[in-house]
Amino acid sequence: MIVTFIPAAGRSTRMQGRDKLLEALDGQPILRRTASIALSAGLGPVLVGLKTGDQVHDKALRNLEVEVVPVPDADEGMAATLRAGARAALREIEAGYLTAGEHEYFGMMVLLPDMPDIAAQDLIALDLEFQANGGAVVRAATEDGRLGHPTIIPDYLLRSFDVLEGDRGASTLFEGEPLVAVDLGGQRARTDLDTPEDWKVWRQGKPQAYSLERNGDRRGFREDPKRGS
Repeated sequence: MIVTFIPAAGRSTRMQGRDKLLEALDGQPILRRTASIALSAGLGPVLVGLKTGDQVHDKALRNLEVEVVPVPDADEGMAATLRAGARAALREIEAGYLTAGEHEYFGMMVLLPDMPDIAAQDLIALDLEFQANGGAVVRAATEDGRLGHPTIIPDYLLRSFDVLEGDRGASTLFEGEPLVAVDLGGQRARTDLDTPEDWKVWRQGKPQAYSLERNGDRRGFREDPKRGS
């Protein structure tokens, strides 16, 4: 079973007053679209991390079968959201152990909410590799081998998320762990929309003009230097 966690407690500080999670994609806010894709993949529960009291983004998720995970210390940075997500995912996973198949592996998929080219079949492909490789860390990659997102973290690593602080992501927790890169094709695994310019370029049909590479991997999942170009 995979618990999908969408970290959405950030402040869109680079959007010049706009809210990137409410930007329209396929006729709906990208946050809602991302959650819908996760649900349609059918891998397990879908959790969305929101800053405590965030009614605006909660409304965008209305009538979707997702669980909102409150993040009271969201202003600390990404680490606070990941900690909250890992704790909530562990609760779901521990309940899932009771009905697990004999060779089923459990983990948490971190699915960023602002990656417009990720589709349900990508999430399914990542889970297939996760199960086939004994529950190893699995990361999406581009066609030229650069690591990106989403990422699946096995259950035994989730308790260690409590040590994360500030804007520090989870990459250090993976050091020394088996890692499987899954080619999603194209640049989908490294294309996100963080600024008004990013949205403009993407809407013009030129997603190759920017990616996570543009400002480094800001989400704390470092690129494997052995795979970098």
